[in-house]
Amino acid sequence: MTFSRDFLNETVDILAAIPDADVEAVVEVIRSTRDRGGRLFFCGSGGGAGHASHASCDFRKLAGIESYSVTDNVSELTARINDDGWDTSYADWLVASRLGDRDCIFVFSVGGGDETHQISSNLIAVMRLAKRVGASLVGVVGRDGGVLRQMADASIVIPQLNPKHVTPQTEGLQALLWHLIVSHPALDHAVAKWESVSS
Repeated sequence: MTFSRDFLNETVDILAAIPDADVEAVVEVIRSTRDRGGRLFFCGSGGGAGHASHASCDFRKLAGIESYSVTDNVSELTARINDDGWDTSYADWLVASRLGDRDCIFVFSVGGGDETHQISSNLIAVMRLAKRVGASLVGVVGRDGGVLRQMADASIVIPQLNPKHVTPQTEGLQALLWHLIVSHPALDHAVAKWESVSS
């Protein structure tokens, strides 16, 4: 069997192991956020930052939710990192955005944060801020879910079947899962262009 087929088969097995209920729970938190007039803030580092930017576009356009990506303004982000440090950069951005109890944080992370090993400390600071102000917290995460799984109101953990592929499988399937979520009938608001073209 080729590497390509192995990887694709592994992806199928991972998807089969994700509980539907976890996906539905994330959808419900986001639907509730929209219904109460809250905003959706996407956070991630590395590939997660790319997902955050793309997702904020789609949730605004397709689900009708006021959405933002914490990392989209590179000038502000790097100023905060330079002046105040990486660990607080995202949380401070959210404080300036007046994150409140009607809002929701959506985190993309490979491991969900680990305080003992000081991994993803910037995302952990965001999670703690969300809890402090009463904002909802959701996310899509790999490995065992880390701090995110412990703190979130709802989250989806992408099972780790092969430790060598934890990052590519997690980041690849994060994109699939948030596209599933934004396409969910409970969040349906607008039809995407290609879906509106009849064949």
